[in-house]
Order: sequence, then C-alpha cells, then structure tokens
Amino acid sequence: MTGGPERLDRFMARANAIYYATRDPFADFTTAPEISQAFGEILGAWAAVVWQGMGCPDPVILAEAGPGRGTLMADARRLIGKVAPDFAKALRLHLIETSPSLRKVQQAALASHEVSWHERIESLPDGPLILLANEFLDALPIRQFRREGGGWLEHHVDQGRSAWLEEGSPSGPAALRAVPEGGHIEVCEPAMEVVSWLCARLGDQGGAALLLDYGPGAAGHGDTLQALRDGAPCDPLGPAGEADLTAHVDFPALRDIASGVRVFGPMPQGRFLEALGLFARIERLARSQPPGQGGGLVEAAHRLADPARMGTLFKVMALCHPSLATPPGFEDDNP
Repeated sequence: MTGGPERLDRFMARANAIYYATRDPFADFTTAPEISQAFGEILGAWAAVVWQGMGCPDPVILAEAGPGRGTLMADARRLIGKVAPDFAKALRLHLIETSPSLRKVQQAALASHEVSWHERIESLPDGPLILLANEFLDALPIRQFRREGGGWLEHHVDQGRSAWLEEGSPSGPAALRAVPEGGHIEVCEPAMEVVSWLCARLGDQGGAALLLDYGPGAAGHGDTLQALRDGAPCDPLGPAGEADLTAHVDFPALRDIASGVRVFGPMPQGRFLEALGLFARIERLARSQPPGQGGGLVEAAHRLADPARMGTLFKVMALCHPSLATPPGFEDDNP
C-alpha cells in the first residue's frame, strides 16, 4: 500500500481481511476446540443450562462469532442433541463469519444441520439469543497510543515500519488509566462496539453471551500486538495478509462499558472449565478409548486448563439479561 502512513487499526483490519480470505489460519495456530472435543461439548452444555434458565424459549438463536472450522459448534450441537433434545429442536444456528473459504469448511462440519451465516454480528435476527465467541475479539483491530510529553502519539504503519504521529488520543475506559512517559495503551473500538451492541440486544430481547479469549484479567497497559506465520512469531508490520495479527483482549475495559446486563468475569479459563466439569468429561471419554490411547485426551485437557499453559492467559466473561440466574461456571464470581 502507498500513500503515506496508515493508522494501525486500519492496517490490521486490511491485513487480517487478506489473510483470512487467502490462507488457512489453522496452519498457523490451534484454537481450543481443535485441541479437545470436550471444549465444545462443555460450552454446548453451558448453553443448554442457560436456555433452561431463560424459560426454554422456542425458537432461540444459538450463534457463534468467529466459528473457525465449525468444530466448536459441531461438538456443542452433538452434545446438545444427546442431553437436551428440546433445546436441539428449539435452537436456530447462526454463524458470524466473513471468510468464504471458512464458511465452506463450517458447512461441511455442520452438514447435518441448517445454518445461517452473517457478515456482522449486528445482522443476527431478532429473538432470544445465546452467543458463543471463542478467540473472536483478539483479531479485531486495535489502536495504539504512546504517552509522550504529557500528550499522545498514535501508532501508524509506514512501509513496514512504525511511525508515531500526533493524530488521535485514546478514548473509553482504557484512556483513564495512568500511563507512564513512553508507555503504551491499546484501544479496540470494534470490541467495544460488539459488547455495547450485545448489552443492548440482550437487555432488550433476552439471552446471554459467553466471550472466551486471551488477555489480562486486571487493568493494565502495554504493547500486545503479535503475529504468527507458519506457526511461528513474526513481524506484525510485515506485508499485509502474510500473517495472522492479534492483540490481547482488554477485558476490564469491556466490563467497564457493559451496561443493562449482568456481567460475570473475566475469570481464568482453567477455573471456568474445571467448574464445568472438564476433567470429569475427559475421564469418561478416556474410558471409551482403546487401552493406552486415553492419555492424549488428558494431555489436551491440561493444555486448556493448566495455569502455566492456556488456563490463566485465557479469560472468560459472560453477559446476561438481568433476569437470568448466575450462569454455570461463574458461581464463585457473582457480581
């Protein structure tokens, strides 16, 4: 791209649009549903309990934002069909996905179910909603600001190099944090727009949203922009579309702007999954395997839940209509 420095969020949005349209992202990274089928099954059970707490509306929208290969929803839907047949009959599947190639993969994974796709979360049809979003927010474009001389400089990209210009200043809850001279702050405006829309939607029409992603559980600041290419870290400012660009999700900022709903978390993913019975589910699955083949299932569960691996870095937050009871997994995090 020519024409001078490009604001970081615009570069990130353009780069990821090219990347997801032209590459298989799962060649570069592995998400929780691909690590263990128990992940999607547990979230399916979570959705079934929430639906019952909503009064069993029929129909109800079961949606996923950023559905990847469709693995999470396929595992969730299979579990729902077994343990909550009434929910299975009532639900209508909707996926938020912009990549045509990933839509084809998702269609194959969910071939036995009727599915509707959407470019944007805001285009979901009206009605009670249960939304799952695993590693969706981290790919949304961020703006970066650096504290300098008592003011702010904003990060731009100029032919693969950083350029800090006096163009804008941070807004929202993150802007209120004390940042030292030379320190960075990140603002993800699209993530804030998604949470604001969800709060209005859930408050008006009922339901819940479960957001799972990596990021801090406490307010902070710093540069978290990162890139993966061929499974390895690389320069995030390299040629647009050659790498997957992500940044840590600022859960405290998202919680601060949530209004009109009950907010639970953020809490560590490991504690959430354990509370939902991850290891009990893994034990049952392992017993069904041939002798000596259950160890891989146990190892996958530990990868998801252990504090030194994904259990602490990844966080979980729920948004619920005010009338709903505390959702599963958050019993010790009641706001």
